[in-house]
Amino acid sequence: MKRNSLVFGTIAGVIISTFMGISMAIMSCGSTDSDGGTGSMIIGFSAMIVAFSFIFVGIKNYRDKQNAGVITFGKAFLLGLMISLIASTLYVITWAVEFHFFMPDFIDKYSAMQIKELHESGVSGAALDEAIKSIENTQLNYKNNPFFFAMYTYMEILPVGIIVTLISSAILKKKQA
Repeated sequence: MKRNSLVFGTIAGVIISTFMGISMAIMSCGSTDSDGGTGSMIIGFSAMIVAFSFIFVGIKNYRDKQNAGVITFGKAFLLGLMISLIASTLYVITWAVEFHFFMPDFIDKYSAMQIKELHESGVSGAALDEAIKSIENTQLNYKNNPFFFAMYTYMEILPVGIIVTLISSAILKKKQA
């Protein structure tokens, strides 16, 4: 089971990390997203689904080739979770390198975009001030707190992996005949 999680987690992690690295490099070269990033998010989550399809493949491979065609939901979930964690960790490491060495102004630009959207949304008064303060606090933590940075980045990808793990485990569970 460890070998399967390592192999399929690495494959999924390399796929999503490569995709993210290339797309962020293209974005940093001046490509603008007129829809406020919605297109990039759709492409990013689609890439996550493609990469996390290896959770399904990894569980099925383990069930059929190493476990005599049998796997419980719990064991399938554990294997899928390990694959998700490995892939997500590779994603976090890739983003940390890319952010800190190649795109250190990303969070500043992202925060500015969020504040601009707030102003355009019509929010005003105390609610606007509170929302801006929250964005600025997040921006500061993201730049200066490695734990916050890592957890925030895991929150982008790990929930998708857990959802794919739940679905794959439910589909692939197979009791002994």
